[in-house]
Amino acid sequence: MKSFSLLPVALLLLASPMQLFGQELELNELEYFETQGVNVLVYSNLFTGGFNDEKNAGIEIIHHGVRTAQGGAVRLSNTPEQWDLVPDIPTRTVDSVAGTIEATLRYADYDFDSRVVVTPKGRGVEIAVYLDEPLPAELEGDAGFNLEFLPSKYWNKVYLMDGRLNRFPRYVVGNTRTRPNSEKPKQFKGYVTSDDRGTDSFIDPLPLETGRSLLMAPDDPERLVKITSEDADLMLFDGRILAQNGWFVVRSLLPAGKTGKVLTWTVEPNAIDGWVREPNIGLSQVGYLPGQPKVSVIELDKASEPLAQASLYRIGEDGTETEAFSGDVEAWGDYFKYNYVKFDFSAVTTPGIYYIKYGDVATNNFLIGEDVYDQITDATSDVWIPIHMNHMFVNEAYRVWHGEPFKEGYKQAPPNTDHFDIHAQGPTTDTDYEPLETIPGLNVGGFFDAGDFDIETGSNLGVVQNFVQAWEYFEPTRDQTFVDEEQRYVDLHRPDGKPDVLQYLEHGTLNLVAQAEILGHMALTLTNSVLDNYHHLGDAASITDGLPYNPELGPYEVAADGKSSGVKDDMWAFTSRSPGRDMRAATTLAAASRALKGYNDDLSARALKQSKRLLSEATELLAEMPEDSNERRWGSADVSSNLQLYITTGEQQYADKFAELLWPALDRNVSWNLLTALDAIPHMDAAYKEKLRPYVEEYREYVMGLEEDNPYGVPIGLGNWAGSGQIVSFGTTLCFANKYFPEIIAKDHAFKVTDWLFGNHPYHNYSLVATLGATRPKNVFYGNNRADFSFIPGNVAPGLLFRQPDHFENYDDWPFLWGQNEGTIGGNTNYLIFGTAFKNTVK
Repeated sequence: MKSFSLLPVALLLLASPMQLFGQELELNELEYFETQGVNVLVYSNLFTGGFNDEKNAGIEIIHHGVRTAQGGAVRLSNTPEQWDLVPDIPTRTVDSVAGTIEATLRYADYDFDSRVVVTPKGRGVEIAVYLDEPLPAELEGDAGFNLEFLPSKYWNKVYLMDGRLNRFPRYVVGNTRTRPNSEKPKQFKGYVTSDDRGTDSFIDPLPLETGRSLLMAPDDPERLVKITSEDADLMLFDGRILAQNGWFVVRSLLPAGKTGKVLTWTVEPNAIDGWVREPNIGLSQVGYLPGQPKVSVIELDKASEPLAQASLYRIGEDGTETEAFSGDVEAWGDYFKYNYVKFDFSAVTTPGIYYIKYGDVATNNFLIGEDVYDQITDATSDVWIPIHMNHMFVNEAYRVWHGEPFKEGYKQAPPNTDHFDIHAQGPTTDTDYEPLETIPGLNVGGFFDAGDFDIETGSNLGVVQNFVQAWEYFEPTRDQTFVDEEQRYVDLHRPDGKPDVLQYLEHGTLNLVAQAEILGHMALTLTNSVLDNYHHLGDAASITDGLPYNPELGPYEVAADGKSSGVKDDMWAFTSRSPGRDMRAATTLAAASRALKGYNDDLSARALKQSKRLLSEATELLAEMPEDSNERRWGSADVSSNLQLYITTGEQQYADKFAELLWPALDRNVSWNLLTALDAIPHMDAAYKEKLRPYVEEYREYVMGLEEDNPYGVPIGLGNWAGSGQIVSFGTTLCFANKYFPEIIAKDHAFKVTDWLFGNHPYHNYSLVATLGATRPKNVFYGNNRADFSFIPGNVAPGLLFRQPDHFENYDDWPFLWGQNEGTIGGNTNYLIFGTAFKNTVK
């Protein structure tokens, strides 16, 4: 990447900014505006309406390879938060002749429509807002056009508003005011967004600067953007005042009483002349075994001419560097935005320290050795998983990760309650408990779902199943965690004579059995009742005051007996019954019962009893539902349920039902159901394995087809949640298929999964597992400590998030996009299974 003398550039821009803004933008065949180094996307990615403002939608700028701006839309607040209203985009029209993109934005709550038209203009674009009807009176002073810029790419850089110099703050600063709640712009579905500490006001950020011309980052040509407005003031806000995941917001209010073209901006992102993106040289940051395949996938700008060769250098014990191997670079071809080539250095087998050099670009160093994979699951097992144990005090040396959360327990969620985390309580409670009645006994066991502190039952079911699988297949005796369920205390790096996996299994099963016994079925979730608690960052024990809410008390008043308070911070149990979820629970509890036998016999017996009851009741309920219902489709999990019940009880009825359901499931989708079929092999006869063989051969064709699909040879997800989980599951299936059918599925395929996870992937070459890969693991993740720009060791990131129509990204200086940086208890225990199976396979 080219280097620049920043001071002369800044001085030149102050004199004549237009001289450095590069070539004109043109509308391309993918329906966004492009010149080399700059992409302007116009509603290629839409607001979801689920979590609303996910910072992944609207008008977006991909600036010299990095998505630095998003959220360009008519919005109803200065610094939108996640649950603020977002517009629907009912129409998006691309005029390839005129070179324009037009979108209709609608707020149904206000019957308010606007049109945004984006047109190339010189070296930038003109963004114009049109109103066919005047702005609704209730939105006057609230509706405006916003464009948001990524703080980590701008902090400490210079900006000029009408020529006035200043710097973007590294940490949130700025002035605010308080306004009466009656003046607050309407929030998403009216959720409580503050803790209501006896006040009737809210915080309103004030702009850092106001003017008609904003020049951003003249001291950094890669981030330089100029915004001018013809007919309204530009206001610059720091969105982090209200929420740590806020961005810098440039905003202009829409005028009252006007129609037609009511607002016009010109946005000019600088395009560095001759800029070409630096090659991204993929490698496994963990390293390589001497005898394994070693292929670096190199991601190239399409304007870059591929080189003929690359080299491998070895670092000697005295620090000297010598070329150990030089080989041809093989073309793979285009994949979305970039061109890909491969460098195969499998011929190098001598243990040592190496780095790859492609042209003038060299990677960090990595290892070739016999033990590089020995510790790939240790941080996940020793640190990340125990930190996410709910209802426990978790300590690590001098650090307390969290105190014991939710001592007051959980209340029954009221009927017809719609929740901000996309949950809902139906028209009844489906339990014996009255709305808002405390349900005793649920605050035991279980795991935090992810970067928040709720228990998602679906996730916890998968987690317990993962621990069972890890124990039954591998019997890991690793013991680095002290767990005392009676004292509700966990201490990291302190052996207690018990295998950690069994203790984690016990902890998860305690909550699932409690739900089945107390509620009669499985809850949807145990979660926060108010939004202010849900987006809490910090110690889980401080989310609530440990006392149930008493409506007869004043705000923050504590009852005379000390047993209740006036704080609206209770946790709720959402208990609408789902027979599909109960079917999954039957599967999990049968497996848990089997694994816990001899370790906790009482819990084992309780789990089996609830498994049989839930299976019987769920089967009856599902039979009453339409065949095309989601519940019936979800109920297909009874393939696995019957397998687990057969393994646990040995009763032939379950084996017969398993066989009846398995083969049609494999016919429908072999890649989705093969792992369950493989799990059954040790418990079936030789004829079963032979009947499974053609499906394994079909799966091999799927695996080989991935080589043609993308340059990495793994199943890459393109949704709003990046695809590490899908790739990890793929790796687990490969390992077990190789175990039972090595003549069909070679173990070499599994190395593509570890390569991807540890750095051989698009965008950058960082390891996606926190602290793993000594030279360059990712440094920031979306965990409950994300406000510290840090990580929890062992966390596995979702990975490379795909932004339509052609952009992969994974920020490592901005943790707040969960779709690329949030680890989950389900995903991390899936990784534990894969990592353990992988180590077993390659050894």
